[in-house]
Amino acid sequence: MSVTRPPLSDPRRRWLTQAAAGAAILALPPCASALPARVLEFPRDFGSHPGLGTEWWYITGHVQAAGRLLGFQLTFFRSRVPSTQNLRSAFAARQLVFAHAALTDVAGRRQLHAQRSARAGMGLAQAREGDTDVQLGDWFLRRRPAPSGTAAQASRYAAHIAGDGFDLALQLATTQPVLLQGNAGLSRKGPDAAQASYYYSQPQLDVSGTITLDGRALAIDASAHNRAWLDHEVSDALMHPEAQGWDWIGMNLDDGSALTAFRLRRPDGSTLWAGGSWRAPGQAARIFTAGEVVFTPQRWWTSPASGARYPVEWRVTTPAGSWQVEAMLDAQELDSRASTGTIYWEGLCDLRAADGGALRGRGYLEMTGYAQRLKL
Repeated sequence: MSVTRPPLSDPRRRWLTQAAAGAAILALPPCASALPARVLEFPRDFGSHPGLGTEWWYITGHVQAAGRLLGFQLTFFRSRVPSTQNLRSAFAARQLVFAHAALTDVAGRRQLHAQRSARAGMGLAQAREGDTDVQLGDWFLRRRPAPSGTAAQASRYAAHIAGDGFDLALQLATTQPVLLQGNAGLSRKGPDAAQASYYYSQPQLDVSGTITLDGRALAIDASAHNRAWLDHEVSDALMHPEAQGWDWIGMNLDDGSALTAFRLRRPDGSTLWAGGSWRAPGQAARIFTAGEVVFTPQRWWTSPASGARYPVEWRVTTPAGSWQVEAMLDAQELDSRASTGTIYWEGLCDLRAADGGALRGRGYLEMTGYAQRLKL
């Protein structure tokens, strides 16, 4: 893990420290009202929604680079600070921006991780409205229109993140239209209507660019199996009071299908809420209801760093079929306490048929709330 900070003499160091400390005390309004159903409009809803409490742009993927299988994750978060919204000072931290990145080197059996945090403005960080354009220092994620097609049909993204021992310089191009999760983009996250988010995905992204590992620049090989997944989610209240954390998968299948499944989990491990979607190429998405998704742990791994015990193999049952999710590396825990204040597991996984047989695709599994209750 590495945390990139400016020199001690740089005044930005103070703001970064304050932002990181603030992550531990950020709280959403306790009585948040339900988000209204509305039509998501693009490119507008690709951009930031500063009036809502929490937002993230999240990309995971896997590529072959110089013959090596690598997984990557990069996430930009924006958090609204309610207590500063009416302050007149130009120095008031009205919005905070955080970022995480990780690289999984499958052959090397290791994961590298980096994180940053800063207040928005003053040239330190931004999350622009109107289209995806998020920046934190020299880290960025930006969307541009593709040469043809509507914004909902075609996009191109550029991303750059550098940490200790690795550098991601990526270009990502859509191969499918935007996938609206939940009810036309309004995704329930709990038994109360207030627990919901505006949520869309862009699965099956084509990936090109360069990944630098240990000082060696590795060009991403030209391959139809290089695929990434983008989630953009924004909410005022995701977590029900009974929720300890969540389990989530986003899987790009080799036949072009896309599988999403998630569940909110109580402290005893039981499911509080669940959902997800399935979309085959050229077809409408099948949205799963809360009772249609079952996560069953198959194998566990205990982190020597945090002591948290994670299920690193799952049986996931959905209306689209049953699947075996298998971590390609058990040790993919991320300690982000220096930025967002959490420890979680985020890693590259194989997706296999339910009997553990044929490989059907790859993607990422995210598990939160195992080291400590997740607080947004």
